[in-house]
Amino acid sequence: MAQELASGPAAAVAMFGDRLADCVDRKRSQLVVGLDPRLDLLPVELRGSVHRGDDEAADAVARFCCAIVDAVAPYAVAVKPQLAFFEALGAPGSHALAETCAYARRAGLLVVADAKRGDIASTARAYATAYLDPRGEAEPLADAITLNPYLGRDSVDPFLAACRRHGAGVFCLVKTSNAGSADVQDLALSDGRPVWQHVARLVADWGEDLVGARGLSSVGAVVGATHPRAVGEARRLLPQAILLLPGFGAQGATPADVARAFTSGPASALVAAARSIIYAARHGEADWRAAAGAAAARTRAEIWAASGW
Repeated sequence: MAQELASGPAAAVAMFGDRLADCVDRKRSQLVVGLDPRLDLLPVELRGSVHRGDDEAADAVARFCCAIVDAVAPYAVAVKPQLAFFEALGAPGSHALAETCAYARRAGLLVVADAKRGDIASTARAYATAYLDPRGEAEPLADAITLNPYLGRDSVDPFLAACRRHGAGVFCLVKTSNAGSADVQDLALSDGRPVWQHVARLVADWGEDLVGARGLSSVGAVVGATHPRAVGEARRLLPQAILLLPGFGAQGATPADVARAFTSGPASALVAAARSIIYAARHGEADWRAAAGAAAARTRAEIWAASGW
């Protein structure tokens, strides 16, 4: 944990899409590694202390996540910490999250806070401040955040303001990877379109004035890779949005399922994988760090080949 924090005004004002595109070009990767630190799946050497209280459990989580960052940093462009696993540990978990995010940024990775926040305007402003605003001279906790846009425009506006002020990014839930998403997102509107396609058009509108020099908007969309037909349709509806595609690996999505997401360029989509990488050692590899690195390298190569770039 001895790296030096990157600093300078350029990173603060550069559009998120441009920063991401630079990372994709440099690493030839569109891989985002999800950090889902489940206590029951931590390596044996870390699991022994998790039952001694939140402080010890949070320390084990931070050590695990930072080691995963070291293992995957050569192959990924970003990490995506799932906030629920940190929040479950109370205040110590919040410290572990902050430590993990800062460590990932020092390793040259973007941080996407997987928060799925969505609330009325005053509360949304507080969420945007918590995750996307700098704190004094310190960097924001994250570079981007996932949002639930189903409360409408006023719940998203504070985050769009953070995109303009600080070069942040947002990823709005559009068509999620879980099977139950059909209960709401696939309902037909009066014109026959499913609800999720209407939300996709809203996301496109919200991001029109946040397009960077590389042609990518700071307002992206979450589309489950487990729905390959929806991936292709989302790409058509959102030509300038970065698509964040969860569901790869443990949830069953394959490289072929995500290929259509990249027609707007090599950085126009990101593929998120968590369990298949961070817990790769469960499949027989001896060292969990080496197993995670090998899985990340393999996944990066598969996605890059499928993207056609």
